[in-house]
Amino acid sequence: MEKPTFQELMEGLPVLGRSGDWSARVTGLVTDSRRVLPGSLFFALPGQRSDGHVFVDEAVARGAAAVVSWSPVGGIPAVAAAHIGQPRKALAEVARRFHGHPERSLTLAGVTGTNGKTTVSTLLRHLLQSDGSSWGLIGTVRYHLGGRRSVPSFKTTPESADLADFFRQMADAGCAGACLEVSSHALDQDRVHGFRFAVAGFTNLTRDHIDYHGDLEAYFAAKRRLFDGGTGDAPGACAVNVDDGYGRRLAETCRGRGVVVTYGRAAGADLRAEDVTLDSVGAAFTVRWCGASARFVSTLPGAYNVENVLCALAMAAGLGRDPLALAAAMADFPGVPGRMERVDAGQEFQVYVDYAHTDDALRNALGMLRAITPGRVLCVFGCGGSRDRGKRPVMTAAAAGLAHRAWATADNPRRESIEDIFADMRTAPGGVANVAFVPDRREAIALALADARPGDCVLIAGKGHETTQEFADTVVPFDDRLVARELITLRRGRAN
Repeated sequence: MEKPTFQELMEGLPVLGRSGDWSARVTGLVTDSRRVLPGSLFFALPGQRSDGHVFVDEAVARGAAAVVSWSPVGGIPAVAAAHIGQPRKALAEVARRFHGHPERSLTLAGVTGTNGKTTVSTLLRHLLQSDGSSWGLIGTVRYHLGGRRSVPSFKTTPESADLADFFRQMADAGCAGACLEVSSHALDQDRVHGFRFAVAGFTNLTRDHIDYHGDLEAYFAAKRRLFDGGTGDAPGACAVNVDDGYGRRLAETCRGRGVVVTYGRAAGADLRAEDVTLDSVGAAFTVRWCGASARFVSTLPGAYNVENVLCALAMAAGLGRDPLALAAAMADFPGVPGRMERVDAGQEFQVYVDYAHTDDALRNALGMLRAITPGRVLCVFGCGGSRDRGKRPVMTAAAAGLAHRAWATADNPRRESIEDIFADMRTAPGGVANVAFVPDRREAIALALADARPGDCVLIAGKGHETTQEFADTVVPFDDRLVARELITLRRGRAN
């Protein structure tokens, strides 16, 4: 099939200025000048650290056929160029056109919120596929593109050009739809603009990404865009957690815009959990919906995972599925990599690796483990560098208050000194008497494992499925699960 021209891709968009020959044919869409190939259309987007316009010369030198910029195009070399006021929205529209509008043949289900997005999206895909259909997945851990095509995730919600490409692969593979994690950054940056969601789910909202959004209200406003038409269209149905204060506000926003399914343990929720029992292997609870009920068994531990299950069921209901009929599929859900993932190397205590990297997530994880652990709960955790400094004291307070002993350590320090990060963490309200500060993450994990006794539990929090550590401009391999397993094996070998 012949590739579209730049003119065809830009037809009808609000162009402020133009230059060059717009009959040039476009072979691909690129937002990173380093990925430009001959024939590419390069979008010079505004960024937090740099302006994409400064990379136009590099893109042209690499063979770009055309450029879209949010800056005037007068100085751009002799290639087709367009100056446009909202380049990210233009990118989303151009991407859909370039890939033949694949989203029109897919049912899109998007979930947002501070915590739980990965578990909900992965679980929802599992539940929806129980009828034999195939669904794609876009999220923090992996992108499943239909059939056996799966690639590691490089961004929770990728740029719209990548999304359209992935949706095309899913549609060509025969997928019925796609389950997406939709981040606040993606919503603020119009990465999902124009992609209409059949159902949108909201998990919760607690402090996170304040370094980007400025405050909680702005953070919530970004999340709300998935539900109120801020992405171009309101979703066909909304699944909202009314156990969460922001969720209750959001439910009111959604009413009158389409189907609203509220969920939670509150008596007024449309879909709710009752008679919940929790133990070390998961949870059992009764789900009530439309005057009927069913007993569910889940391998996901903790009360917060009961809420995650309810969110997935409410989203399935928003798609027209009977949520009570999904109990059997729920029972065989294998879990999510790096989300309360058990590490078992023959040790006489429990070890879990979890992605908890907010104070709320860490508090939930430790509280759950305290309830099911006969011995002590030990915790290894850290706070990311070059990110919201305000959450460091409250995260440390959560660890100090709920763990018997804790080791604060590196968690992607990026461009910040680990000692500067530790200085913020040491200001935790309530003190840090039971927290040791150990810069090297491997050493911190080793100290926690060495301290553990039979009946104890060690939680290694913050990185979950991640397999690298970020230091300034360097990324080094580091997987908490592999490191813990290796250290336990070495310890057992020495003991023997």
